[in-house]
Amino acid sequence: MPVLEKKAMTLCRGTILDIGACAGPHSLYLQQKGFEVFALETSALCCEVLKDRNILNIIQHDIFNYSKQTFDTILLLMNGTGIAGTLNGLDILLHQLKKLLNPGGQILMDSSDLIYLFEQEDGSALVDISADKYYGELIFRTEYKNWISAPFSWLYVDLSNLENVIEKNGLKLNKVFKGQHYDYLARITL
Repeated sequence: MPVLEKKAMTLCRGTILDIGACAGPHSLYLQQKGFEVFALETSALCCEVLKDRNILNIIQHDIFNYSKQTFDTILLLMNGTGIAGTLNGLDILLHQLKKLLNPGGQILMDSSDLIYLFEQEDGSALVDISADKYYGELIFRTEYKNWISAPFSWLYVDLSNLENVIEKNGLKLNKVFKGQHYDYLARITL
């Protein structure tokens, strides 16, 4: 795990929802540390991998429609803001996550500011402010052998925009751990 993910592991407490668990490295680590972890994943194939890795609590569901229980820690790592897709989607995501937090709960989420892609030699950044979308809103598709996915939106968000959306949703940005490459870990509370 990268340093920021290791830091997130030390901040986890109580019942934990690992959103976008994929193959479950965070869920497995936390489960082995004695936490009650719920690995949430939309992919049936990933859920099979989670079962094979002996993850005890697997939820195959879309986070945007999940409402069955609340948690002390909600974990979104490996560019956790990505699933929001857009800044508007981030607002929707945080609104949903707020409903899933227990009193005193926390959201641990990481991302990167892609401003470095626009940096000039003099240290300034050249960003088209008249663009129709935010520079961290990207379109991806995955490819494996002869299979190619449909395009999907993925969000990388700078701290300023993240803080604006957090405040809009009545949440607080308590602690931020910055990495060496424009990456960060955000701790969000009620």
